[in-house]
Amino acid sequence: VQLVESGGGLVHPGGSLRLSCAASGFRFTVSSYRMSWYRQAPGRERELVAAIRSTGETNYAESVKGRFTISRDNAKNIVYLQMNSLKFDDTAVYYCKATLWTDDYWGQGTQVTVSS
Repeated sequence: VQLVESGGGLVHPGGSLRLSCAASGFRFTVSSYRMSWYRQAPGRERELVAAIRSTGETNYAESVKGRFTISRDNAKNIVYLQMNSLKFDDTAVYYCKATLWTDDYWGQGTQVTVSS
Protein backbone atom coordinates (compact mmCIF):
# COMPACT_ATOMS: atom_id res chain seq x y z
CA VAL A 1 0.00 0.00 0.00
CA GLN A 2 1.63 3.18 -1.15
CA LEU A 3 0.86 6.80 -1.91
CA VAL A 4 3.50 8.69 -3.85
CA GLU A 5 3.26 12.44 -4.28
CA SER A 6 5.00 14.33 -7.05
CA GLY A 7 4.88 17.67 -8.81
CA GLY A 8 6.22 19.91 -6.09
CA GLY A 9 8.92 22.47 -6.69
CA LEU A 10 9.88 26.11 -6.68
CA VAL A 11 7.44 28.61 -8.17
CA HIS A 12 7.06 32.38 -8.22
CA PRO A 13 4.09 34.07 -6.55
CA GLY A 14 1.12 33.95 -8.88
CA GLY A 15 2.37 30.79 -10.52
CA SER A 16 0.81 27.33 -10.74
CA LEU A 17 1.71 23.77 -9.91
CA ARG A 18 -0.12 20.49 -10.20
CA LEU A 19 0.56 17.89 -7.56
CA SER A 20 -0.11 14.22 -8.19
CA CYS A 21 -0.72 11.41 -5.73
CA ALA A 22 -0.36 7.95 -7.22
CA ALA A 23 -1.93 5.11 -5.26
CA SER A 24 -0.77 1.52 -5.51
CA GLY A 25 -1.37 -1.69 -3.63
CA PHE A 26 -4.79 -0.65 -2.40
CA ARG A 27 -7.67 -3.05 -2.46
CA PHE A 28 -9.92 -0.43 -4.07
CA THR A 29 -9.37 2.46 -6.45
CA VAL A 30 -9.08 6.04 -5.25
CA SER A 31 -12.75 6.52 -6.02
CA SER A 32 -13.62 4.39 -3.00
CA TYR A 33 -11.58 6.43 -0.55
CA ARG A 34 -11.82 9.87 0.88
CA MET A 35 -8.71 11.38 -0.67
CA SER A 36 -7.20 14.45 0.90
CA TRP A 37 -4.33 16.85 0.52
CA TYR A 38 -2.73 18.27 3.64
CA ARG A 39 0.18 20.61 4.06
CA GLN A 40 2.62 21.45 6.79
CA ALA A 41 4.73 24.56 6.89
CA PRO A 42 7.78 24.89 9.16
CA GLY A 43 6.72 25.48 12.75
CA ARG A 44 3.06 24.95 11.99
CA GLU A 45 0.62 22.08 12.38
CA ARG A 46 -0.42 19.97 9.47
CA GLU A 47 -3.63 21.31 7.97
CA LEU A 48 -6.25 20.06 5.56
CA VAL A 49 -6.09 21.74 2.18
CA ALA A 50 -8.64 19.86 0.10
CA ALA A 51 -10.56 16.61 0.07
CA ILE A 52 -12.69 14.60 -2.32
CA ARG A 53 -15.13 11.98 -1.11
CA SER A 54 -16.11 8.79 -2.83
CA THR A 55 -19.27 10.60 -3.91
CA GLY A 56 -17.19 13.23 -5.67
CA GLU A 57 -18.07 15.92 -3.17
CA THR A 58 -15.15 18.24 -2.51
CA ASN A 59 -14.22 20.64 0.25
CA TYR A 60 -11.43 23.15 0.63
CA ALA A 61 -9.70 25.19 3.27
CA GLU A 62 -10.87 28.78 3.17
CA SER A 63 -7.35 29.95 2.37
CA VAL A 64 -7.27 28.04 -0.93
CA LYS A 65 -10.86 28.28 -2.14
CA GLY A 66 -11.03 29.54 -5.69
CA ARG A 67 -7.33 28.85 -6.26
CA PHE A 68 -6.89 25.10 -5.71
CA THR A 69 -8.81 22.24 -7.27
CA ILE A 70 -8.75 18.61 -6.20
CA SER A 71 -9.62 15.93 -8.73
CA ARG A 72 -9.04 12.26 -9.40
CA ASP A 73 -8.46 9.94 -12.30
CA ASN A 74 -10.00 6.64 -11.32
CA ALA A 75 -8.53 4.78 -14.28
CA LYS A 76 -5.01 5.87 -13.39
CA ASN A 77 -5.62 5.73 -9.64
CA ILE A 78 -4.22 9.23 -9.22
CA VAL A 79 -5.46 12.21 -7.26
CA TYR A 80 -4.44 15.70 -8.32
CA LEU A 81 -4.20 19.08 -6.68
CA GLN A 82 -4.14 21.93 -9.16
CA MET A 83 -2.76 25.00 -7.45
CA ASN A 84 -3.12 28.39 -9.11
CA SER A 85 -2.33 31.93 -7.99
CA LEU A 86 0.18 30.60 -5.51
CA LYS A 87 1.18 32.77 -2.58
CA PHE A 88 4.14 32.83 -0.23
CA ASP A 89 1.91 31.32 2.49
CA ASP A 90 1.34 28.24 0.33
CA THR A 91 4.93 27.17 0.95
CA ALA A 92 4.82 23.82 2.73
CA VAL A 93 5.28 20.11 2.39
CA TYR A 94 2.13 18.72 0.81
CA TYR A 95 0.89 15.29 1.80
CA CYS A 96 -1.67 12.99 0.27
CA LYS A 97 -3.93 10.90 2.49
CA ALA A 98 -6.36 8.10 1.75
CA THR A 99 -9.09 7.27 4.24
CA LEU A 100 -11.36 4.27 4.21
CA TRP A 101 -13.54 3.89 7.30
CA THR A 102 -11.04 4.20 10.17
CA ASP A 103 -7.88 3.49 8.19
CA ASP A 104 -5.60 6.32 7.09
CA TYR A 105 -2.72 6.05 4.66
CA TRP A 106 -0.21 8.82 4.08
CA GLY A 107 2.29 9.61 1.40
CA GLN A 108 5.81 10.87 2.07
CA GLY A 109 5.10 14.44 0.98
CA THR A 110 6.32 16.80 -1.71
CA GLN A 111 7.83 20.22 -1.09
CA VAL A 112 6.20 23.31 -2.57
CA THR A 113 8.13 26.55 -2.26
CA VAL A 114 6.71 29.86 -3.39
CA SER A 115 9.44 32.42 -3.65
CA SER A 116 10.43 35.42 -5.72
